[in-house]
Amino acid sequence: MRLLGSNIEEQWMRSLNLAITNWIVELKASKHTLRTMNELFSYAFSTVELWKVQLYCPILAMDMENSSDSSPDDRLKLSLRYHQLEGVIQFVYTVEPQDNWIDVVVKVDNIRCDVIRLVTEKLMAKQGTGTVEKHFPSRISLQLTPEFQANVLSVSVSKSSENPTHDIGMGMTIDAGFNPPNSLGLNLSASETTTISLKPWKFEQSVYGYSANLNWFLHDSEDGREVVSSKPSKLAMCLPRAWFKDRYSKASRPFTKQGGVIFARDEYGDSVVWKVEKGEMGKSMDWEIKGWIWLTYWPNKHRTFHNETRRFEFREVLKVELV
Repeated sequence: MRLLGSNIEEQWMRSLNLAITNWIVELKASKHTLRTMNELFSYAFSTVELWKVQLYCPILAMDMENSSDSSPDDRLKLSLRYHQLEGVIQFVYTVEPQDNWIDVVVKVDNIRCDVIRLVTEKLMAKQGTGTVEKHFPSRISLQLTPEFQANVLSVSVSKSSENPTHDIGMGMTIDAGFNPPNSLGLNLSASETTTISLKPWKFEQSVYGYSANLNWFLHDSEDGREVVSSKPSKLAMCLPRAWFKDRYSKASRPFTKQGGVIFARDEYGDSVVWKVEKGEMGKSMDWEIKGWIWLTYWPNKHRTFHNETRRFEFREVLKVELV
């Protein structure tokens, strides 16, 4: 896949996952009893001071985590089916020899998740509900673990951090004026806008044994609930200014304009440090990276009460050269 180059690789995977999506649709239409396999494709490579994982998965192949009682209509069903998740996970690492041990320092470089359509925009508009009705990332969880742990002394994580606060619509205006000369009185009007502090994404780190866990959670900015484990109220679904409505165009959106998310080193640069025995210097060690990504659908502009969350898991092994 790497020899194809990134542009051809993306086109190839979109064509392949379109075929897989159609295959799954046919299996479900024929009431096939066999469970379809998880059609996730991922690969990883490590080079000097860099880890990279590339992954692709059609939405329809992801496991259903939870769903509303109401079913999507046919047009919405088409729009939700024909998308795929494209993800890139990049870490940078350094090997820092100390007097009595070796520090293996790993930092987030770039985490990118995009939900990409598999059919044309024209077909989405004609037979579906348009390109803005699709799933969005709601949680990303990564676990980094050295595979051979007998030579690991300890692991340390830095404190959890959060996305910065965004202040929307802050200000106050007052207008005043006198009546004409033949009358007495003063006209006064005032208006005030409300300040909303948004922290849509929260980042947390934790340790389990010698595993480092990195978690990004999307929160409903109106009530603070985690999106992945909650459902929008029917009242909120009817409100035109709910945070998940028009979510790819308004200023307070928690996603890119294309509907994905990017977590970069400048926001999540805190590191994880493993202390390894000094005798391992000059050797190679394997690190396992496991990940889970959740995608959620809440209605954007389409009138529906349907909502759902899907999840998939991947696992790759990367190398660290202790030199």
